Amino acid sequence: MIEVQRKIETIDWEIVTDEISRRGYVIIPEFLLENQCREMVDQYDNPRGYRKTVVMERYRFGLGEYKYFDYPLPELVQAIRENIYPMLAPIANLWMKILKIDKIFPKTLRELQALCHANDQLKPTPLILKYGVGGFNTLHQDMYGEVFFPLQAVLFLNEPDKDYTGGEFVITQQTPRAQSKAIVLKPKKGDMLIFTTNFRPVKGTKGYYRVNMKHGVSELHSGKRYTLGVIFHDAVS
Repeated sequence: MIEVQRKIETIDWEIVTDEISRRGYVIIPEFLLENQCREMVDQYDNPRGYRKTVVMERYRFGLGEYKYFDYPLPELVQAIRENIYPMLAPIANLWMKILKIDKIFPKTLRELQALCHANDQLKPTPLILKYGVGGFNTLHQDMYGEVFFPLQAVLFLNEPDKDYTGGEFVITQQTPRAQSKAIVLKPKKGDMLIFTTNFRPVKGTKGYYRVNMKHGVSELHSGKRYTLGVIFHDAVS
């Protein structure tokens, strides 16, 4: 989609790189338009286009529901996934280099998918999540297989404090030999949050070291909350 490509071109990726490397996340405001948010929310109840529905409480993941899109992905989701990945791959490769991890991520999403498919990771991972009153998501990491990309995105489809209350996005950082740090975020409707999938580098007195990260959603007090999750690697199941 041309508008998605243009939006991505206007982003200052140097600032994004600095923010993600320094904090483990960055919020890009007003990435989606009002009609794009509505389109995604309306898509949720469409019985077609999904490969799997997960009721969170069945697996003790939380309270709510999410659906994985099937291939071919909706045009908007495909455009976001395909055009943002090449901007994030250099960040991921920088992290691998400074942490001295022997891994290089390819430049394009198509090449990353080829790596996933070679490891029997054939299932698409973009998803849309729905929470009602009392809904929440436990802290977790979206790995899905041996091949995983260390960054992902979530796009917010409702306005906090208007469409819902509570439901903050929570990130925890576990520094070695220290207590966990909690980061609580409340992005606005249309914002895109890019954050680390499972770890990030932190500079210490003796060089860089790795800190583990998890993410989740706090309990909703009222209303409904929808988000679009864009994960770049494919899944085993």
